[in-house]
Amino acid sequence: MPRLSRAVAFSIASLAAAGAAVADPPAPVKPKQAVIISFDSARDISQWKRSRALAQRTGAHFTYFVSCVFLLSPETRKEYTAPGRTSGKSNIGFAASKQEIADRLEQINLAASEGHDIGSHACGHFDGKDWSKADWLNEIRSFKRILENAYSINAIDSEPAGWRDIARKAVGFRAPYLSANKALYEALPKAGYLFDASGVSRGPARPPTSDGITRFSLPQIPEGPDTRRVIAMDYNLYVRHSGGFERRSKADEFANRTYDAFRAAFDTQYQGKRIPLELGFHFTLMNDGAYWKALERFAGEVCTRPDVECISYRDYVSRRDGGQTRAWAAD
Repeated sequence: MPRLSRAVAFSIASLAAAGAAVADPPAPVKPKQAVIISFDSARDISQWKRSRALAQRTGAHFTYFVSCVFLLSPETRKEYTAPGRTSGKSNIGFAASKQEIADRLEQINLAASEGHDIGSHACGHFDGKDWSKADWLNEIRSFKRILENAYSINAIDSEPAGWRDIARKAVGFRAPYLSANKALYEALPKAGYLFDASGVSRGPARPPTSDGITRFSLPQIPEGPDTRRVIAMDYNLYVRHSGGFERRSKADEFANRTYDAFRAAFDTQYQGKRIPLELGFHFTLMNDGAYWKALERFAGEVCTRPDVECISYRDYVSRRDGGQTRAWAAD
């Protein structure tokens, strides 16, 4: 009888343990919240330094979508010919001098060495909505050639070792004015690109991949007292807040509104599905730098969290695709 009691007791204990295992499965581990911060055109040298310093303070990695006309001076501007235009034309001008180009090349090289992503914002900032695939390939070739040969084109000595790899590793694109068309998406894989960041979505969205190109979208996020949606980019906030004109007296208000919008969009994802949050900026200090102040406050708070990663577009794609890369193929 005692022997039977021990067996029954063991069976009851085993069932209880099994029931506990079924009733209390381990909680699923949430992925880290990704925040992807990018800069378009990347002209001003002081803003290169400021953005790199922000990255060093917060552990973030950024994507810089460079406009290649800022690697050409008034003397070398005819190295660039946009589709359908005569040589030496640009919607956003060119670098002011050879020295300015040398300083910018130094910043690009430093950023790349620090793990940031150098991508393409094309060259002359023209609206390519009506361009053909051949037009886009021409613009993409111009970007690659000018970036890769910037030192020799401008007769700048001491090209650093590995410089040309920066151009070869540029696998990301953002169209000027976010103006993309079907022909662009036919050209990008031909040119060896892996991702495009020209899209706009109603809110944060997981990027789909089509024909080998991962297509990211800047989200429209609620902003301001009436929580109307606005594209999460500094220029769009500038137009929303002040009609595209400087209102320095309200810079603090605009900075706070921007921070609040960024933080609310972040918190929604952080507490929910953890879809990547994309934010876009320029090096222009609109409304007395209100949007950069909001960025620095936001990044200082969220990028330092252990369950958040502020990463570049390239690293996001590379991690998801197991480090896939492509070679230039647009011949």
